[in-house]
Amino acid sequence: MQKKVLLFTDLGIDDAFAIIYTFFRDDIKILGIVADYGNVTREKAIWNINYLKYISGRQDIPVFLGASIPLTGKAVGSFPEVHGESGLGPIIPPKISSPVYSVNDVYPIIDSNSNDLSIINLGRLSTLATMFVLNLEKMANVKEYICMGGAFFCPGNVTAVAEANFYADPYAANLINQHAKNLTIIPLNVTQNAIVTPEMVKQIDLFHQNTRDPAGLIIKPILDYYYKFYSHSNPGIAGSPMHDFLTVWYLLNPLSVQITKLPIKIIPDQGDGFGQSIADFRSKPDPDFKDHNVALQFDYESFKSDVMNTFLRKRKL
Repeated sequence: MQKKVLLFTDLGIDDAFAIIYTFFRDDIKILGIVADYGNVTREKAIWNINYLKYISGRQDIPVFLGASIPLTGKAVGSFPEVHGESGLGPIIPPKISSPVYSVNDVYPIIDSNSNDLSIINLGRLSTLATMFVLNLEKMANVKEYICMGGAFFCPGNVTAVAEANFYADPYAANLINQHAKNLTIIPLNVTQNAIVTPEMVKQIDLFHQNTRDPAGLIIKPILDYYYKFYSHSNPGIAGSPMHDFLTVWYLLNPLSVQITKLPIKIIPDQGDGFGQSIADFRSKPDPDFKDHNVALQFDYESFKSDVMNTFLRKRKL
């Protein structure tokens, strides 16, 4: 049975890899993609989504207009050194004309599919939080939420304690933490181990040099760009950490990820803890913390095997 999914994304390289992965799978159905600011501007996220849809022959998937700024009201930047000027490494996608719908048009999708709908948030949580503010009752009907964000047992990647998605809009992250039911958090300390090596990329590219599938051929140039950044910033790293990809991968491979229920708090207050995610491991946790599912680790060999098995086959067009 296909998993029904709404994706919220600030489409950078690891987001792109995750979306392409879904196009190679028969067990997931993307009902819509919400374009947000984050790795790139919202406008560039839309261009990237439309480009991936076009080269993959998936123009059936609707795109929705997400947030362009965080609920904090602060100015936002992008990360060309990590994701490239447009978010797809060396690729500057053409502006492909395609309808973009209001985020309010997401609610009917929720109404029609709520009992078996998974919402996966790969970037900042501003749009998702706004949807909770506007219609808490509808959002409560969603089967599950899966979010990439937070950091436990490791330093943050923006500050000493804060991970990028939560730091960019801790007001939104805190709101989701307070109100989302059946929320699973896939944090930085887990996603940083979701390594796709250059050898894996090489094998995938060699296969698709024969298939000539544009969705397969885009993988090497974007992941080579991504790895160049990580190999400079973290010398000795074996490959590219696919943060957002692991979040999607978890949906289809839940038995390969160790999950535990933990009381969680997000710090929205200014100061050194701004954007920090805290888990309370005490036997009598703080009652103000909210219980959520949190990933602790995953089976890397299963991860690697599934990545290769998925991409080393012809996609059904």
